[in-house]
Amino acid sequence: MFRIFAVFLTFLSLSWAQGFLAPYTTTLKEVRGGTATVADSQDLVIGSSGIVLHQFDEGKSSIIARASVTGKANGLATLQFEVFDLLEQSAFPLPGLTPKQGDTVILNYLYDRALIVAPNSIVFNEITGHFTDIQWVHPDLVGAYLASEYTPSPDRDTFRKLCQAHSTGIIFFALNFKGYFADCQSFKVLKTLDSGRISSYQLPFYTRITGIESAFWKFGSSQITDYNAHYGNLLVK
Repeated sequence: MFRIFAVFLTFLSLSWAQGFLAPYTTTLKEVRGGTATVADSQDLVIGSSGIVLHQFDEGKSSIIARASVTGKANGLATLQFEVFDLLEQSAFPLPGLTPKQGDTVILNYLYDRALIVAPNSIVFNEITGHFTDIQWVHPDLVGAYLASEYTPSPDRDTFRKLCQAHSTGIIFFALNFKGYFADCQSFKVLKTLDSGRISSYQLPFYTRITGIESAFWKFGSSQITDYNAHYGNLLVK
């Protein structure tokens, strides 16, 4: 009855069999306002994100900003800085520092942990069984959160909160004929995979959690009517 995503594996090169984008550590070169350059790498793609570390005395360091790749040219990658709030604690102030030349940057940060949006259990098992170097957050954890928040149609902000809560850097979206790895914060597509036709859908996605209901008093809590359109519209391609 089902051969839903079986074609998925036949389109993958051997380089995809294990791992994703490896973490890349380097130092900031020229810094201008909210941007900087670093030495380019084959592990970087437009949309890759990471953290900037500032080194203090006595070997101590602190995360002072997020960084995302906005361009690549002439052996350099251009970064744009943003406020880093993944580890935000109300009891502690944010570091009052801005990135400077020589600061360390780690890109593809937390790309070894991912959320997954799959249309059914077969697709879920096929993807997680193939990308074994990635630690997948089980969709039951996501489904439980959506049920508690009356959010049957998760948007970008919802996924960002979930990525923050589970310390993940990427999301995989399994759509009809395509699979997408996207950055958790920017939703920029990092990798696109050709795949097979999906012939069975569970809404909002595969999870064993039932009762993800809408609430009449909550704006934007309506049910998903088109799986592919809803998640496709979240992606920045």
